[in-house]
Amino acid sequence: MQQTITAKLQILVNPSDKQIICETMKAYSDACNYVSEYIYKTHNLSRYSVQEDTYHQVREVYRLRSQMAVSCVRTVIAKYKTILENQKEWIKPVFKLPQLDLVWNRDYSLKNDIFSVNTLNGRIKVSFYKSGFEQYFTDDCKFGTAKLVNKHGKFFLHIPVTYEISELKQSEVSNVVGIDRGIRFLATTYDSKGKSVFYDGNVIKQKRAHYKALRKQLQQVGTPSSRRRIKAIGQRENRWMNDVNHCISKALVESNPDGSLFVIEDLSGVRSATEKVLIKSRYISVSWSYYDLEQKLTYKALKHHQLVEKVNPEYTSQTCPKCGHTEKANRNKRSHIFCCKNCGYKSNDDRIGAMNLHRMGIELLVPDAVAAE
Repeated sequence: MQQTITAKLQILVNPSDKQIICETMKAYSDACNYVSEYIYKTHNLSRYSVQEDTYHQVREVYRLRSQMAVSCVRTVIAKYKTILENQKEWIKPVFKLPQLDLVWNRDYSLKNDIFSVNTLNGRIKVSFYKSGFEQYFTDDCKFGTAKLVNKHGKFFLHIPVTYEISELKQSEVSNVVGIDRGIRFLATTYDSKGKSVFYDGNVIKQKRAHYKALRKQLQQVGTPSSRRRIKAIGQRENRWMNDVNHCISKALVESNPDGSLFVIEDLSGVRSATEKVLIKSRYISVSWSYYDLEQKLTYKALKHHQLVEKVNPEYTSQTCPKCGHTEKANRNKRSHIFCCKNCGYKSNDDRIGAMNLHRMGIELLVPDAVAAE
C-alpha cells in the first residue's frame, strides 16, 4: 500500500532572492483572493469552468506563470469544498498570509542540495537544510504539490511524500498492545508480556490551565494588542500539543517490535459527549487532542510495519479482564481504582481499560496469531 506524509524543509535564501520569493507569494495569495471572490459570487466549483473564466485575468494582472495560475484555481476550489463539507454553507475564504503552491518538476525541484523554484522573475536556485530528508531521495518516494510558507522571516517548504510500504497482516502479528487514552494519563498501555506503561497527562493539564487563565486575563483587557496576543498563544499551544503527540506516538512505535498490533478505542463522536460535562471541567475535556494522537500513531505504526485497529469502547473500563464480570460499580472514578465485585481483582482503572483492549485485540486475530500469544 502507499503512504503519504508531509516533510518540512527550511529554505535558505539571500536578501535579493527573498524579495523575489515574497513578491511571488504575495501575488499568488492575491490571485487566490480574486478567484475566491469569483467563486463566491457564482457558486461555481467546476475547475475547468473557473479556470476558463479567471485564467487570463490571473496571468495578466498578477503576472503568475501558467502552472501557478492553474494551481491557484485548484487551491481555492479545494478550500471551498472543505468549508462546504465542514460548515455546510458558502463562506468565502480569505487568503491573508502569503503562500505559494508548487507542482513538482514544474514549479520546483530538489537536486544536489539545491532548491529550484519558479517565480515572477523566472527560476531561482537556493540551498536548503537536507539533514533528515535524505531518506526520501530514493526511487520509491514521489514528491507531490508542495506549499511554500514564510514563518517569522524563515521560508519552509511542506512537501507531501508518497512511498510504498508493506502493510502488516493480522496473521503476522506477534505482539498485541492495548492503548487506553485519557486525560489523567494521555496513554496507558498493556502488551502481550503483561507490561504496562503510563504516559502522564498531569503536566498537560497544568499547562492547558495556564494558557486558559492567560487567555481570560487578555480577554478582559479587550485591546487590539491583547487579541493579537490571544491568537499567538493559541498557535503556541497548538504547536506544543502537536509536539507532545509526536513524542508519545514515536515512543509507542519505537518501544514495541515490528509486528505489533495497537488496539485503541473508536472515539468517534466523543466530542459531543465531552461537551456535556460540568462547565468547570469542560475546557479540559474538549481540548483533549485524542484524534491528533490517533492519526500520528496510525501513520508511524504503518511505517514501522505495525498496525492500528479501533474497537468498540463500550464497557472497557467496567469489565474485569480476569473473570469478565461487567458492572458500573467495579470502577471508582474518583480514586481511579477498579475492583471487581465478582472476583475481587484490583488495579488502576486506566490499566484495566488497556488490558481489555489487549484482550479485544487478541480476539481480532486469526487462530495462528492467537496461538502465538
